[in-house]
Amino acid sequence: MSKGKLAKFADMASYPHVFEYPYSAVDNVPFEMRGKWNESFFKNDHPIVLELGCGRGEYTVGLGRLFPDKNFIGVDIKGARMWSGATDSLQADMKNVAFLRTNIEIIDRFFSENEVSEIWLTFSDPQMKKATKRLTSTYFMERYRRFLKPDGIIHLKTDSNFMFTYTRYMIEENSLPVDVMTEDLYYSGMADEILSIKTYYEQQWLDRGLNIKYIKFHLPKEGELHEPDVEIELDEYRSYNRSKRSGLQTSK
Repeated sequence: MSKGKLAKFADMASYPHVFEYPYSAVDNVPFEMRGKWNESFFKNDHPIVLELGCGRGEYTVGLGRLFPDKNFIGVDIKGARMWSGATDSLQADMKNVAFLRTNIEIIDRFFSENEVSEIWLTFSDPQMKKATKRLTSTYFMERYRRFLKPDGIIHLKTDSNFMFTYTRYMIEENSLPVDVMTEDLYYSGMADEILSIKTYYEQQWLDRGLNIKYIKFHLPKEGELHEPDVEIELDEYRSYNRSKRSGLQTSK
């Protein structure tokens, strides 16, 4: 698994279950499978689940193994990382797993109304400087509404206290229904087979003694969404292989 980036991108271009539509291509190439994922690719009518910001694809592949009666699509812009999950699922001949390499800001271009049942957000960058870049912001929630089924489910699993706190305030501000919320997943008794799938970075954060937080909530289609107007303490630690996230102390 030590291939260079160019070799990985060449592999990805040949994989039948990988679709690549970054900003540079999406305007020129129509995505004809929008609204037809079940019919044209998966060849079944099983629910579709997205992992947004899938990284190496550990959750996409892990969930695909646990739930053969659901279809899973990992979405990320970083193809060299995605290669790991794409290769694993191809070698395992998994028919219920696919990968979409694109920018999440345009995710609604690839799915039609009511086409997706659930979204997983696994260790998303908390984007502490700008609310509209956070994957649990109302900016993104409005996009998710365009393709989620009525009362669709969103899972957030994060190491970031900022991301967890911001999402909690967003949920409270908009009275979104919550099924599960915990600030310490692995000591809550809720870490079942699904939630115990560990990504590469998650294991490192656990080794550092960081708590893993989890929220499962629903996103109704009706009602205007509002951003929470709150001050939230920023994360001070450094993520692995990332620069310090911010020097500020609070952020809206």
